[in-house]
Amino acid sequence: MEEIEETEPLAAFERWFAQALVREEDANAMVVATATQGGLPSARAVLLKDWDARGFVFYTNLESRKAQELADNPWAALCFFWKSLRRQVRIEGRVEEVTDAEADAYFASRPRDSRIGAWASQQSRLLTSRVVLDERVEACARRFGEGEVPRPPFWSGFRVVPRQIEFWQERPSRLHDRWLFVCEGGEWRRERLFP
Repeated sequence: MEEIEETEPLAAFERWFAQALVREEDANAMVVATATQGGLPSARAVLLKDWDARGFVFYTNLESRKAQELADNPWAALCFFWKSLRRQVRIEGRVEEVTDAEADAYFASRPRDSRIGAWASQQSRLLTSRVVLDERVEACARRFGEGEVPRPPFWSGFRVVPRQIEFWQERPSRLHDRWLFVCEGGEWRRERLFP
């Protein structure tokens, strides 16, 4: 079992994430938990698309449930679980929208069919049948033809700016290792928690 020796959590995350990329099929899969203004929680799995010292980024339709909840309550929690490594990383923080340039660059990197799908989907809204979605996809494909598929104005990304990051490593007899990093005044403090 590896100890967390790093004094800064992004260095520890980089090491664990690199190991997960080798062992896990979807190492960048994470659960994003949001809550309404009234505190009703919801969670779903999404893919981490970028991360750096500023935070952890995912993309979505801005009219989706998660985006609406983030507009009302700009705090989120992320959870990575890497079963093969018996590890979990939990991140909590304030959320901000990425810049248009960042969203445009990521959107342009997506496969063409995914870009058309972003235009066609009214994410989180009621869908009467799969036929309706298929027709919307066909209509968007015709609309753009062979030309460029620009980013929809209702599609962007969010960055979770971490306030705290917890690393969990499974150990025998449920005596797990837990390290908590808390950011205060721009400085990280590392603590160890009981399992």
